[in-house]
Amino acid sequence: MTGLAARDERLRELMDDPDCDPVRLRRTLERFAVVNRLVSGWGTVYRTRVRPALRAVAGPARIVDIGCGGGDVLRGLVARARRDGFEVTGLGIDPDERGLAVSRATALPGVDYRAAHSSDLVAAGERFDIAVSNHVLHHLDARELATVLDDSAALAPSLALHSDIARSRLAYAAYAVGITPLAPGSFLRTDGLRSIRRSRTVAELATLPGWDASAPVPFRVLLTRSASAPTGPASTAPATATPRR
Repeated sequence: MTGLAARDERLRELMDDPDCDPVRLRRTLERFAVVNRLVSGWGTVYRTRVRPALRAVAGPARIVDIGCGGGDVLRGLVARARRDGFEVTGLGIDPDERGLAVSRATALPGVDYRAAHSSDLVAAGERFDIAVSNHVLHHLDARELATVLDDSAALAPSLALHSDIARSRLAYAAYAVGITPLAPGSFLRTDGLRSIRRSRTVAELATLPGWDASAPVPFRVLLTRSASAPTGPASTAPATATPRR
């Protein structure tokens, strides 16, 4: 095992194997809803970024979740927005039908899920008021990361938000202990620890032009791009990304 001083790009998560145990995979995706509520900080991100952006939207707002996995983050954002009186619809996209099956099992009116890449939506000329992703960035190499960031900025020029784990020894140790009650029969422990080792720090992401990197809650990193941000691609390297949660 390598240390945590540098990102370990060689690791792959068990759930990314197309032949992984489908029962353990489904349990993992379903339990992400609990994990995300506990550690992902989307309540804070909603209050500080999403809600102010929704106030500036004239008419119904559209949110797209790139690499939506089990779909709980998108449902949570839409539900919060509706409780605050906003008219909002959502679209979750993911190239993995296994995750979409979990997303579609928990219906919320006005929230749809589609098998697609972010580049597919860009090519189709889709536009949204807000683009988000959760636990996607650590799956991507540098070229894939640039593609997803550029796609999200094109899909939602007003506001794009990408939340992920911030790599640190403390995050690794805390997760190893804290995930124990939820881990049995799933990939949560093994894949979660691998995710931390694959993740980037705030300082590493702060070098991306046009994006603001911050830590809204402990152990998290948030990339933000708004209409006021400087224009220009995250990278000039062409790529076709495969975002996955």
